[in-house]
Amino acid sequence: MFDKIKNIFKSDKEENNVTPKNAPKEVTVPAHKIGPKSQDDTTTYVIIGASIAGVTAVKTLRELDKSAKIIVISKDENIYSRCMLHHLISGHRTIEGINFVDGDFMEKQNATWIKKATVKEIDPDNKKIKYEKDGNEEELAYDKLLITSGANAFVPPVKNLREAKNVYPLRNIEDAIGIKEQAKYAKNIVIMGAGLVGMDALAGLVEIDGIGNLSLIASEDRILDKQLDVKAAKAYEDKFEQKGVKIYKNRMASEVLIDEDGKVKGINLGNDEIIDCDLLVVSTGVRSNIGLVEGSGIETEKGIKINEKGETNKPDIYAAGDVTGTGIWPLATKQAEVAATNMACGEAVIEDRFEFKNTMNFLGIPTVSVGFITPPDDTYDVLTYTDGDNYKMAVIKDDVLIGFIAQGDISYVGPYTQLVKEKIKVDNLAERVFELGYSDFFKIKEDGQFEW
Repeated sequence: MFDKIKNIFKSDKEENNVTPKNAPKEVTVPAHKIGPKSQDDTTTYVIIGASIAGVTAVKTLRELDKSAKIIVISKDENIYSRCMLHHLISGHRTIEGINFVDGDFMEKQNATWIKKATVKEIDPDNKKIKYEKDGNEEELAYDKLLITSGANAFVPPVKNLREAKNVYPLRNIEDAIGIKEQAKYAKNIVIMGAGLVGMDALAGLVEIDGIGNLSLIASEDRILDKQLDVKAAKAYEDKFEQKGVKIYKNRMASEVLIDEDGKVKGINLGNDEIIDCDLLVVSTGVRSNIGLVEGSGIETEKGIKINEKGETNKPDIYAAGDVTGTGIWPLATKQAEVAATNMACGEAVIEDRFEFKNTMNFLGIPTVSVGFITPPDDTYDVLTYTDGDNYKMAVIKDDVLIGFIAQGDISYVGPYTQLVKEKIKVDNLAERVFELGYSDFFKIKEDGQFEW
């Protein structure tokens, strides 16, 4: 049991930090072995994408290969945290303020950054890529290639939705800028989708002075249905409704109504119930950006398929981050560091693939959700604890914690995260799940020593 829980009591301050600025933590990978390299044997690493996975790879490669040529190619001309885009909408941060590295990061890493470029083709046989920049097509050769091209916003096939004007996802910095600008003039703003991105968009908009009418369409019986149960969700729903937000639950758009200029003017929820709308934010999920690997022979499912080393099925081609079908920052960081280590002839594997943890703090209510919070049947125990504004919920099966929510007081979430992640069995867990302490994980030997 020691191997599973020896790190269970890591600093709660580190574990529960919900500030994206501090999100990329130090990641420890197994010891690597870098082979000898002559001064003339310079390796060219090409990285597609400049978000957290790409940036992590640049840093790791430079640490391991001082003489390498590192080239980053991306559509973006800024490095920024996508989970902080709503702060750009609200005006609480600038573009520079959502950058999670120094402005001269690429220069410090001696990396070449080709900005505002679109990769059109990957040729594994000849080890080169083709890209378009400023209307011109260029070629770029590589020795090792890392694909961190992320994901694109998914726009569902609702009538008129994909053609309508004044409709935005919230995926890129251009989306946030467009939403912020249009919100100055919009009288009726609708957010379609009540997942994390939709709630981010709503949280940013609700903070704007003089904002128009705000409506939220949730397809389930609550907001954040994958992260929260009904009670935890209601705490946020009540707060947003106090701010004047109208929430439509268990509803889906059947049609987007447009005017003679093609601009959105309303959302039909079915049965001819219309919500007035002149600015629509669509937050209905993402799809891995795998179009650039079409015809390359690189295997994909929902994303690019990789092994525990970050390798694709093609030699010297790796992938990390959202493009692999994963969707959280810490895992993208781990994948990128492991892939970059192996690109530099090191040895590393992805040992932790846990991605079912979300932290949020809308309207001053901090919440952490870990694991699966909706049990599939009645063989699971669902326990709750309430103390004023503090709330906890646990899902348990056979003395194993399956899911956990902490809202309000989120201290001591680290051990619960470890219990869920490692599937650690704790005797009589249902009787004491909200009262676990250090003594639950050690005993005293006859000579007085503590033993795990």
